[in-house]
Amino acid sequence: MDIFTAQLFFRRLRMLTVSPLSLVLAFAPRIAYGDTAVHDAELARRAASDPGAFSELYQRYLPGVYRYHLARTGQAQEAEDLTAQTFLTALEAIHSFRGQGSFAAWLFGIASHKLADHYRRRRPELPLELAEAVHSPNQSLEDAAVQRQEIRRVTRALRLLSPERAEALVLVFFGGLSMAEAAQAMGKTEAAVKMLVYRGLNELKERLAVHLEVAR
Repeated sequence: MDIFTAQLFFRRLRMLTVSPLSLVLAFAPRIAYGDTAVHDAELARRAASDPGAFSELYQRYLPGVYRYHLARTGQAQEAEDLTAQTFLTALEAIHSFRGQGSFAAWLFGIASHKLADHYRRRRPELPLELAEAVHSPNQSLEDAAVQRQEIRRVTRALRLLSPERAEALVLVFFGGLSMAEAAQAMGKTEAAVKMLVYRGLNELKERLAVHLEVAR
């Protein structure tokens, strides 16, 4: 997918097992939604009657929303479907955005609800071995197999975290939200989200490291 290549996605995942926490946080995506918060709020107000305004928001937030869903589901098709549902609901509910918080937090709140609905309704999971690979058209079969293995490993580890730690980590590390925006999306204080991210990364790194040791 052009908006977010598999190569970049898996490079970030590898960092969880080989980098100190300070480096992981330093290289987390810096989308800087806050830099355009006022402009985004104005676009959201216009979007109820101006399709072009919503299109601009869609282009800006599409990569982060897709990353969020991909990290949580581990499957490209599910992530694409959930991303489409997120933006469709946002468009239908755009008149309800009052600008009392950031548009980023409002949108990722919708994404979080879509993900929760998805897991409540979904059929029993297929074995992860059958999960769809995330790869580029020119990718070798060997590289695709490595990527399938990596995304299975990280997705499994995320599912072993507490729901709040996993949510905070994915919002910040994959969705690109600031701590303040993630706090608003989760209905928590910024300090609480910082602690969730810190502890979540520590726990995730430990689980990934243990998995690597067992697999050797």
